[in-house]
Amino acid sequence: MICEFIGYKEYGDEGKVMGLAPYGSAAYCEKIARLVTEDGGGYRLDPGYFQPLGSNQGMQIRDDGTVQLAPHFSRRMTEEFGPAREPGAEITQREMDLAYAMQHRFEEVFFYMLNNLHQQMPCDELVMAGGCSLNSVANGKLFNATPFRKTWLQPAAGDEGLAIGAALHTYHAVLKQERRFSMKNSYLGPEFGPERIEADLKSANIRYQRLERETLLEAVAGRIAKGDVVGWFQGRMEWGPRALGNRSILAHPGRPDMKDILNARIKRREWFRPFAPSILVERQHEYFEHDHPSPFMLHVYKIRPEKREQLCAVNHVDNTGRLQTVSREENPLYYDLISAFEKKTGLPVILNTSFNENEPIVCEPSKAIDCFKRTRMDVLAIGPFIAFKSDN
Repeated sequence: MICEFIGYKEYGDEGKVMGLAPYGSAAYCEKIARLVTEDGGGYRLDPGYFQPLGSNQGMQIRDDGTVQLAPHFSRRMTEEFGPAREPGAEITQREMDLAYAMQHRFEEVFFYMLNNLHQQMPCDELVMAGGCSLNSVANGKLFNATPFRKTWLQPAAGDEGLAIGAALHTYHAVLKQERRFSMKNSYLGPEFGPERIEADLKSANIRYQRLERETLLEAVAGRIAKGDVVGWFQGRMEWGPRALGNRSILAHPGRPDMKDILNARIKRREWFRPFAPSILVERQHEYFEHDHPSPFMLHVYKIRPEKREQLCAVNHVDNTGRLQTVSREENPLYYDLISAFEKKTGLPVILNTSFNENEPIVCEPSKAIDCFKRTRMDVLAIGPFIAFKSDN
């Protein structure tokens, strides 16, 4: 509802509130606290601020498959905070302060619920799913705000994760099969062989080269080190909302102009949204103030003061980064690419953002090639093939 009130009305835009929050102040914290109150280990919403939504929760599916939401906020919101911001209008301090207050209140209720849970089940380990588990800022703070010491967060923690939950429930609870699946990574999507990729490259009239593994890693690492923007399309697609090194756009994390370059050339995102760092898991403690791994990019941690300039392109306004920790076991090719980049720059970190241009993350080779052609991406590394914009 707050997301919609500050001008973002698409289903899935809620994370923008989290990204905008660090720019705000505590001006509205007391008022927003009235919307969501702690209640018996859970929480309660004040219905006076919300429109009645009906049995479909105010959601309709358009003909193109996207979700249309009915207005969530009531007249009381406009009475207390003024008119809702229209999409595309200038973002003012009011919107920043509302985002700050909402994130702050989310964390208060989140930690209240987790501490209540720990009282009932005193255990160091916490497993979470559901869309609220994607609030990576709160996830990064829970180690200091609760007694939990270890988390496992479903990478597709929103509604899409229900598919995995239903399948596992049927397999174990209905069919009574023994547990055998351990989710070591999120690479559960489609994979495409060299023949398919090469056919799509030829169909799109792309000039390309085929390289051996080590030569490809060396070439891509060198281009990123030089400041180029690289589309990286490898292996099985990630399951969930985060690109984790198989359908990613990669860039240098230490260039002060890289955020502006990515937004101008490809992403066209709001100025306040940060880009994420992928870091070798064993080097995390050197660059971040917490060493709990985050393989699915679902934790935000403070970047150490002495490392912030080196990671300026992924250092958010509050000196944090929503990191992805990368191990060789989880993704050998991506791990070795970051290692190759470190040999050239001294940085065991690469800027990682999703392979798309304000569209769903690319899945098939033809979609990646199309994105490469219509944007100002410098390099496309797709399977064993590499293509340069200068040749095309």
